[in-house]
Amino acid sequence: MNKNINLLEGNILPSLTKLAFPIMATSLVQMAYNMTDMIWIGRISSNAVAAVGAAGMYMWFANGIATLSRIGGQVKVGHSIGESNIALAARYAKNALQLTSFLGILYGVLSLLLQKPLIGFFRLNSPSVIADARIYLAITCGLVLFSFLNQAFTGIFTAMGNSRSSFLATAVGLVMNIILDPVLIFGIGPFPEMGVAGAAVATVLAQAVVTLMFLLFCIKDTFLFRHVQIFKAPDFPIISELIRIGLPTAVQSMIFSGISMVIARIISGFGDAAIAVQKVGSQIESISWMTSDGFAAAVNSFVAQNYGAKNTNRVRLGYRCAMTVVLLWGAFTTFVLFVFPEPVFRIFITEKELLPMGVDYLKILAVSQLFMCMEITTAGAFNGLGRTIPPAVEGIILTAARIPLALLLILTPLGLNGIWWAITISSILKGVILFGWFLLHMKKHLKEESPLPSAKNTV
Repeated sequence: MNKNINLLEGNILPSLTKLAFPIMATSLVQMAYNMTDMIWIGRISSNAVAAVGAAGMYMWFANGIATLSRIGGQVKVGHSIGESNIALAARYAKNALQLTSFLGILYGVLSLLLQKPLIGFFRLNSPSVIADARIYLAITCGLVLFSFLNQAFTGIFTAMGNSRSSFLATAVGLVMNIILDPVLIFGIGPFPEMGVAGAAVATVLAQAVVTLMFLLFCIKDTFLFRHVQIFKAPDFPIISELIRIGLPTAVQSMIFSGISMVIARIISGFGDAAIAVQKVGSQIESISWMTSDGFAAAVNSFVAQNYGAKNTNRVRLGYRCAMTVVLLWGAFTTFVLFVFPEPVFRIFITEKELLPMGVDYLKILAVSQLFMCMEITTAGAFNGLGRTIPPAVEGIILTAARIPLALLLILTPLGLNGIWWAITISSILKGVILFGWFLLHMKKHLKEESPLPSAKNTV
């Protein structure tokens, strides 16, 4: 049975949601994957959370590097499928995977060689926190290749209109992680107690299982991967094209991660406990942005295929449908985080002295959730058109503005909360500005087709 969804014909909303829901479910699984780690680590101590929070910044930075090949591969595979050129789509997929493998190995080696100065950047206070952070960094980033490959496979399968395989692979990884986390962290049965190192090992093993699942799906695929000659020499012109498309988004993501590291360094001035609060709060907040990112991936593929097929009306209508869904989701997450911050935060850290800081974080960041969903989905639409520069430029400028704004606001009576307000204000501006930019782009470059498609082909 063909698992690929036809994005070029038929009702838009059902097609888009059929593709999006498995991706959103995959994002929720990934969120649960990260939260499982955080829940168990939180049972060790807030110091352990701070250690993972610091080291985890470099995994976040790694995701930006992985975006270089994932976005380029997803966009060009989608365009090629829209043009009915499967052989070209297979060449893009092959080169995307080869580029991903090279980047993953390189990042892993550098992480092992530079772990001491990388963790030293955050100026952590406790020697035990520093030691745990270095261990977590060495394991998760040293073996980051699996994470890189999983992202590349997810992008390619999504471009094919097959988001179900990504969901199944990630779900298996989640189950693996749920089982391994308590066993390796606390030492159950014959396994020794490994603490933070156990959480890192559990994460890497689960990611390796996900990679294995993707390889099995590739072997069974008869649409695209049977044409992929992975061991054939790289096509450097194609790799250059993948880099050209993926570079703006990758640079944006890496700069965003770098800015977040600077923000974390500012936060560390309020103590290791503040770092722990920020780490837990961002994990909770991911219920919004990871789900939106999943929907944006579906929008990316929908727009890419229809843009490649010159179905500009479907591009416009697909974006409208997507925005309706994500705005509803953003409003829901705003409500949950603002109304129930205390019980949500208690799931992860039960230390009473940290609770007021956690509640403040969630309430302040709740204000920006709807706008963050708007920005992420619009960026997905821009990327699907191959126009990766607008969201990158806008994102870099306004994210960078968080640093001077945070430094200014912490001097006011807001104190630590000034940092959270700097993040919220920039997120609101990013959502509004990118949304307006995309509307202007559609008006200028995506001309209405005539005649308009019938109602049955729209929603």
